[in-house]
Amino acid sequence: MPCYSIEGVIPVVDPSAYVHPTAVLIGDVIVGPGCYIGPAACLRGDFGRIVMHRGSNVQDTCVIHGFPAHDTIIEENGHIGHGAVLHSCIVRRDALVGMNAVVMDDAEVGEQAIVAASAFVRAGMKIAPRTLVAGVPAKTVRELSDQEIAWKQEGTHTYQDLTKRCLASMQEVQPLEKIEKNRPVLAAPSVEPLITAKQA
Repeated sequence: MPCYSIEGVIPVVDPSAYVHPTAVLIGDVIVGPGCYIGPAACLRGDFGRIVMHRGSNVQDTCVIHGFPAHDTIIEENGHIGHGAVLHSCIVRRDALVGMNAVVMDDAEVGEQAIVAASAFVRAGMKIAPRTLVAGVPAKTVRELSDQEIAWKQEGTHTYQDLTKRCLASMQEVQPLEKIEKNRPVLAAPSVEPLITAKQA
């Protein structure tokens, strides 16, 4: 993985975490046990510290940065969807930040809360635990159901499983020129989109 020190501060990655080789880690970045960092994610700890706690994930093309002396923290089982941007904020335990959402300075995403895809969480906003926020700017929509929280937890567990799968088998290869006979099926655990789960 591209990993850079700045002024002698070197990123820290727990051996049980998986960081994709195209992700970039700079400076004061601390990645805890069982974490996942996806392709093309950028964690720039050249101003403020960035901390990922146990079992959290940061998916493809996410950007994480912050102001000097302002930590950006993702607590245990935090789940950061594709393309999200976090800046000097806190994502509490078991919370989810949806795809392409932006969470600004000194904002706090409460425990088990969900920030909807493409939402803009303004600077200083405090999102209550177990609530859904959506929109530009983000506003509280409602309290989350037990089903929605369980769905989020299941999704996070699939990324924790993916961490193990990547550590065990991910490798760079040349593509095949045609589909092989009896092409194998991935051993990923089964998880459905929330809309499918609600219709069941």
